[in-house]
Amino acid sequence: IDLKPVSGEITYGVERIAMYLQNVNNVFDLKWVGNVTYGDVHHRGEVEWSKYNFEAADIPMLFSLFTMYEKECLGLIERKLVLPAYDYCLKCSHAFNMLDARGAISVTERTSYIGRVRNLARFCAEGFLRSREEMGFPLLGKFSG
Repeated sequence: IDLKPVSGEITYGVERIAMYLQNVNNVFDLKWVGNVTYGDVHHRGEVEWSKYNFEAADIPMLFSLFTMYEKECLGLIERKLVLPAYDYCLKCSHAFNMLDARGAISVTERTSYIGRVRNLARFCAEGFLRSREEMGFPLLGKFSG
């Protein structure tokens, strides 16, 4: 889909922006509120999620989830329910990232999985564009001049 203007994605996390603004080198040193740091609030979660993501996540379950999420996404697109379909596209992407973190996907398979997620995202974008077009792009008039 050609976009005007060309869109982009900001992938620089809010934490990194905050680190720059607060002039700190470690995310856990970010000032949260008062004398409470980001580390005080989030360190334990970071430890547990890292252990889960890299050591404990159930690989067969994640493969099953990817397949189920992909099937649900495609079915929702068929039914022209593009916003719920997009949610399932994101779930597929997350399942893929988890499988990748666990080392469960080979280099060859990785390309295939990325393509599958990309196709889902494309189907969602095309469906969203069609739905907005069918409605006459109702928000366009609200943002002009």
